[in-house]
Amino acid sequence: MQDWPGLIEAYRRWLPVSAKTPVITLREGATPLIPAPVIAGEIGRGVKVFLKYDGLNPTGSFKDRGMTMAISKAKEAGSEAVICASTGNTSAAAAAYARRGGMRAFVLIPDGYVAQGKLAQALLYGAEVVAVQGNFDAALEIVRDVADRYPITLVNSVNPYRLQGQKTAAFEVVDALGEAPDWLCIPVGNAGNISAYWMGFNEYKQAGHSRKLPKMMGFQAAGSAPLVLGHKVEQPDTIATAIRIGNPVNREKALDVRQASGGDFMAVSDAEIITAYKLLGAGEGVFCEPASAASVAGLLKRKHEVPNGATVVCVLTGNGLKDPTTAIEHNDAKFHTGLAANTEVVAKVLGF
Repeated sequence: MQDWPGLIEAYRRWLPVSAKTPVITLREGATPLIPAPVIAGEIGRGVKVFLKYDGLNPTGSFKDRGMTMAISKAKEAGSEAVICASTGNTSAAAAAYARRGGMRAFVLIPDGYVAQGKLAQALLYGAEVVAVQGNFDAALEIVRDVADRYPITLVNSVNPYRLQGQKTAAFEVVDALGEAPDWLCIPVGNAGNISAYWMGFNEYKQAGHSRKLPKMMGFQAAGSAPLVLGHKVEQPDTIATAIRIGNPVNREKALDVRQASGGDFMAVSDAEIITAYKLLGAGEGVFCEPASAASVAGLLKRKHEVPNGATVVCVLTGNGLKDPTTAIEHNDAKFHTGLAANTEVVAKVLGF
């Protein structure tokens, strides 16, 4: 099998890189598009559902797509350090790629509001982590200010190279299906990814790789739904920590995507997210983090609007191992503890 070179080399002609750009890669991209027959069965009417599982990127989330570009371009510009605010996934990706490129990484996180798996990654990759008393939006305000004043590169999704890298996921979806889907369902936090996907679908269509564009359906957690409510949420709150963002920096881009695609934004409750999260695990064998399940929760909530025979892609942005606490607290599995180490005892519990 030919080795996958990473998304910059795979899609070089679509990206703002040159022969002078030092490519910092962990061979991200090429994540699978997984058929989801159980979820499709919930909808019926010949609808096909696929899961774009970006939780299989090197650091376990879609952020790697943007970070390979942001860090490569920062290195090209001579930057020696990068900074970001993060609810977890951005910090893991920024730390991994910065260290891969021989650069320092500084991360601001909201104290107590980052899943353990993500914090563990940032620390192990060697980032300098600063936990601030405030939410993600407060942390982002600080890092933007720091990057304006000091010689350090900001790698949050306001960095235009991030979205350039993330648009490659749309290319992969079309490459796999042979056409753009009818619906693209996606979790929305800072709203960069929905904007990046739309950019990718448009570029591929203009180049003749697809004949149509998808309806872009963005789903936010009900306790953190500024795009649905139409105003900033001062104290966002949801079990889906990756999208616990009350003031998305890519708000205007996302609103443009909704209008241009004929799509919509909708809120899903934490209960609906957990139901979808468990269905993905026990029904499809796919373990994603809670925020990722918002795309499936939203699809199931809007299932009566899906056209007969449509092809739907649900984006799963992060790996379930990012947040093991939620999995342990929310499942329907049987977990037998304290049994004697005895064959007969075990067999009896198993029903034999």
